[in-house]
Amino acid sequence: MYDIDFVEFPSSSATASGQFFQKAFGWAATPYGPDYADVQGAGITLGFQADAAEQPEAPLVTIRTDDLHQARRAVEDAGGIVTVEPFDFPGGRRFHFREPGGSELAVWCPAG
Repeated sequence: MYDIDFVEFPSSSATASGQFFQKAFGWAATPYGPDYADVQGAGITLGFQADAAEQPEAPLVTIRTDDLHQARRAVEDAGGIVTVEPFDFPGGRRFHFREPGGSELAVWCPAG
């Protein structure tokens, strides 16, 4: 299973970004501290990262899978390069990769 279900955006204020989408479109904003917010209700989850050390340079499309190890093998076998080793985050585990054309994406697997 590989589904795009999440896009993470850099933000100067995760709180303000979440509140904007909640107010403008009625989507549910869930803050995870002052530097991160999830926004749901758009058909895809949006994330806003305000921690400068964690921010992607551009929107980061994230692909959901049920087998992170297999996904990594598939990415590497297809010519992708892992740019961020797998790490845990609230809700799961993910890694980042660059595809041959230069775009960076991530693959994540829910916890459990």
